Amino acid sequence: MPDLTPVLTIDGPSGSGKGTVSKLLAEHLGWHLLDSGALYRVLALRVLHDNCSFDDLDRIEFLASTLDAEFSDNSAYLNGIAVTNEIRNEACSDVASRIAAYPSVREVLLARQKLFAQSPGLVADGRDMGTIVFPDAFLKIYLDASVEERAKRRFLQLKERGYNVTLQDLIADIMQRDIRDKTRAVAPLEPAADAILLDCTDIGIEVVFNTIANLVKQRLSNI
Repeated sequence: MPDLTPVLTIDGPSGSGKGTVSKLLAEHLGWHLLDSGALYRVLALRVLHDNCSFDDLDRIEFLASTLDAEFSDNSAYLNGIAVTNEIRNEACSDVASRIAAYPSVREVLLARQKLFAQSPGLVADGRDMGTIVFPDAFLKIYLDASVEERAKRRFLQLKERGYNVTLQDLIADIMQRDIRDKTRAVAPLEPAADAILLDCTDIGIEVVFNTIANLVKQRLSNI
């Protein structure tokens, strides 16, 4: 029997606002939330703690297959220890983007991500949710925004957390990450063929939330 759990996927590049709107939608709908980026970030943190070389693919695969990661109440845990703030720094983000390019690592984490699809529904936030992880999702959204706008948002977030960063460095980092994500051999960052594209460069998160919430309501009424 096919899985009838409704899945809403929200993909897009770093800083597009997909994480914020995904949390709002999950709370609004009363659904589960998959922050796939957090899963890769927790793995990245374990790689950093292990002092593992980025070239040591066998070791990274082992760390991925034995990853003790948990997510609850908007918090992330590695080996039972809260690491929510630690996985949001730029070093962890960079490592996550690098290891996400390895096909074998993505394969290890793929099955784990699929398990998040549980009743009453799931909001899945990432870069390949609609194309690879949940290709049969009832609604797929692709959020985008200009590099400059995404860098500004990231700048404000990091400043609030006490990180010393410059806007120009963040612009360069985001551009490099975009290239890496869009050109990787497996599951590159791209809209699903049936995704609805939303450019949120000049619109606030409330407008984005309301737009997607209305689309969800329309689609669910037709299921």
